[in-house]
Amino acid sequence: MTGEHDPVSRGDGEPRFSTWTGKARGWALRRLPPDKLLPEGQPSYVSSWIYVFGMGAVAALVYIIGSGVVLALNGPTWFHVSGLGRFINSTHLWSVELFFMFIVIHLWGKFWMAAWRGGRVLTWITGMLAFVVSIVTAFTGYLLQTNFDSQWIAFQAKDALNAVGIGAWFNVADLGQILMWHITLLPLAVAVVVALHVVLVRMHGVVPPLEAAASDAQLSSTAPNPATESESLK
Repeated sequence: MTGEHDPVSRGDGEPRFSTWTGKARGWALRRLPPDKLLPEGQPSYVSSWIYVFGMGAVAALVYIIGSGVVLALNGPTWFHVSGLGRFINSTHLWSVELFFMFIVIHLWGKFWMAAWRGGRVLTWITGMLAFVVSIVTAFTGYLLQTNFDSQWIAFQAKDALNAVGIGAWFNVADLGQILMWHITLLPLAVAVVVALHVVLVRMHGVVPPLEAAASDAQLSSTAPNPATESESLK
């Protein structure tokens, strides 16, 4: 016996839900099927250094966020007076340098591969957007050094921002405001865009090389084919 809110078949084999929670679940399952989000195998062309740099950028971002949490909890001047603080701050800086190196290599490689092909325009846009937002985040980080360099950068940037009319709400000379931008809003924006980028890569698959066949399904997979192996052993 079925309940009042049980799914009903739409005639095409897919269930039709009557509640908003069921409809949301159906929408998510149609667009984010588990076999795509967590695939067991990948096409052979995924074995490329260009994707290693992409995952390197994600790994660097994870450490940036983790070390940034430690720095934020101890205050903006902690790393000036603590040996451990100087170590965390230094590794935070170097992880930022690695992040930008990896993401630039990854983006340039995907540009020459025309990664927006096959309905992957939004995937490409989110990758570029992650890079742009990361630049602003790194800029606010430099302003938090609380030394002469950060003050000089802040007031030079303030003149430029005032000239384009956004200095009233993005006051780079205000340490408290920049601290909030750097440890809350901008990292959250970077994390959301990067997560969306990864989900889109899973949804649409990795773009095949330009010299490969037009359809992803025509390309070989890294997982061995038992039928092929048995034929080769005969």
